[in-house]
Amino acid sequence: FPVIAVNDAETKHFFDNRYGTGQSTIDGIVRATDILLAGKNVVTAGYGWCGKGFAMRAKGMGANVIVTEINPIKAIEAAMDGFRVMPMIEAAKEGDLFCTLTGDMHVIRKEHIEVMKDGAMLSNSGHFDIEIDIKGLKELSVKLNKNVRDFVDEYVLKNGRRIYLLGEGRLINLAAAEGHPASVMDMSFAVQALASEYAVKQKGNLKAKVYNVPKDIDEWVASLKLKSMGIDIDELTEEQKKYLESWEMGT
Repeated sequence: FPVIAVNDAETKHFFDNRYGTGQSTIDGIVRATDILLAGKNVVTAGYGWCGKGFAMRAKGMGANVIVTEINPIKAIEAAMDGFRVMPMIEAAKEGDLFCTLTGDMHVIRKEHIEVMKDGAMLSNSGHFDIEIDIKGLKELSVKLNKNVRDFVDEYVLKNGRRIYLLGEGRLINLAAAEGHPASVMDMSFAVQALASEYAVKQKGNLKAKVYNVPKDIDEWVASLKLKSMGIDIDELTEEQKKYLESWEMGT
């Protein structure tokens, strides 16, 4: 069957992933812990669109944000956005709050947990409950105190330190909060609906492969969103269009 990659649409990942995840993840963490983020060392694992959104919001609330990455390009981007970048094994020693937003498994593992501060908090806003090695955390622990707060479990390690796992390592913005606001999900759902309509109308013309969302659908959804926000933008003049299509002029 043909597949349309809605997550790759600009009106999806630029907004849902970045602004939606950024806000709702902070919301879930604060609801679960009631912590003050200002002055905390917050470790963001992953600097994709979700990680960017979370790091931006944490920084905006006064946190000292550290980013961990495996992609050199994203690591440079994080550094030039003003964040400290280092391996997780180093960040683990400094972090007060950790949030994984990578889409991969065991981003935080036993060797990281062993060097964490007493009272470090672990959360996930990436994939399922696999980004934090919960089995490894249990193996390092001598005691588990369930629900010391709603959505917060306390693990007492063999070294005496306490580690707090939020939302059982599941998506904290859904476990402890209400997910993204409807006013950002509207674009994602609009793209899904219009991409589905496109697939139906193109029946017989699409091959069994992954397609991008057509650009006209992406831009139409953005135009509708702007209209709903009461925002108008400029249009190119004929002179500008002609210049953009030409090659004669230039430095």
